[in-house]
Amino acid sequence: MKNIHVVWFAMSLAGRLAFAVDDAAPIDWQHARQLYQRQQQGEQLTPQEQVYIEKAKQLHTQQQKRGSTEIDWPRAQQLHRREQQGEKLSADEQAYLDKAKATLHQRPQGSGQAQTTGPAPGGKDAVGLIPLCDLGTQKYKGEDGGLYGGGKNEPPAAQVAAAEKELKKIRPLDAKGKPAEDGKIVLLSVGMSNTTMEFSRFKELADADPEKSSKLVIVDGAQGGQTPPRWTQSPDSRVWQTVSERMNHAGVTPQQVQLAWLKQANAHPTEAFPEHAKKLQADMTLLLNMLKTKFPNLRIAYLSSRIYAGYATTPLNPEPFAYEGAFVMRWLIQDQIKGEPKLNFDPARGTVTAPLLLWGPYLWADGMTPRKAEGLTWTRNDLGAGDGTHPSMAGRQKVAEQLLKFFHTNPLAREWFLAKP
Repeated sequence: MKNIHVVWFAMSLAGRLAFAVDDAAPIDWQHARQLYQRQQQGEQLTPQEQVYIEKAKQLHTQQQKRGSTEIDWPRAQQLHRREQQGEKLSADEQAYLDKAKATLHQRPQGSGQAQTTGPAPGGKDAVGLIPLCDLGTQKYKGEDGGLYGGGKNEPPAAQVAAAEKELKKIRPLDAKGKPAEDGKIVLLSVGMSNTTMEFSRFKELADADPEKSSKLVIVDGAQGGQTPPRWTQSPDSRVWQTVSERMNHAGVTPQQVQLAWLKQANAHPTEAFPEHAKKLQADMTLLLNMLKTKFPNLRIAYLSSRIYAGYATTPLNPEPFAYEGAFVMRWLIQDQIKGEPKLNFDPARGTVTAPLLLWGPYLWADGMTPRKAEGLTWTRNDLGAGDGTHPSMAGRQKVAEQLLKFFHTNPLAREWFLAKP
């Protein structure tokens, strides 16, 4: 019976991870999003439609308020695994795990959570947008293409030279951050539910990779429901405590963190572009500042934006918001290149406030429409049936493989990732 309970709990946790933000609600979120888009385009809604969209907005607000009490399911799953391995948890850890178990038991069988298997059922197979890496010199709402702007997908020469300089500083460090032959190099993920779902799978692949450097320790710091404002609200918040706990469990310290992968988005955006993107940009700047304070030896942060969200059935972060998030990452890098003090990585230019910024893998593709270079697509099987926003196991695998390929092949990453670059 114990084994059955263990399997049930693990499966329940996995299911909860795939539905980490909002439970089933008496609102057809796809319909509400369509009404909102019609309203934004200046179309007059009927009285019934107006009532419906107001009800949806009120429920959004309630769900956001409820979000502060969410269970961090990746953390609960990690605690559960440690408990099953015979490790003694601290009093706080045990209380948190017990709370997670109680939450699972309170969920009625056959409710919305039980219906989240299978392919994403809603949305569209393509939304007609061009991936940023394929946009070239074309324009999207005034923005040109290319990951780094001007139709270019490679960093400018000055940023490459700066990155190479930072790469030379990356070496194994001891617990106090001093160079040591038996030291460690830590790669930390920072983000929300999609990030941890994808990065935890990447960590499994990377840790089993015989070509990965034995000095590299990979820590998944991303957490369900933890959008940028949750990270930046306080340096002592629960999200940072969880990062500390995960690092302690991995046997590493903040002084050993030299690399980070960031994939972030804000929940329930409603403003038109570029307003919602500018808000995310400001949030990300604060987050990068806090990361540099928390991890003084953090050298390089690799940025990625969202995967395709055209199958989304809730307003958590649908299209075109997922697509437009890529411009935020580009703006951050461009601002740093221009010498923005809030993103300064070079002590020769003044106070260091951020790590050097580079693109990590760009993950967006227009659904079933293949990207030009490598043919990347996102099928309904890659997104979960719960909300069409969180990746299924197939989607997590796809992102994990993209990350692994990037760290294996990118000349500004492979030096620290591989045992023999």
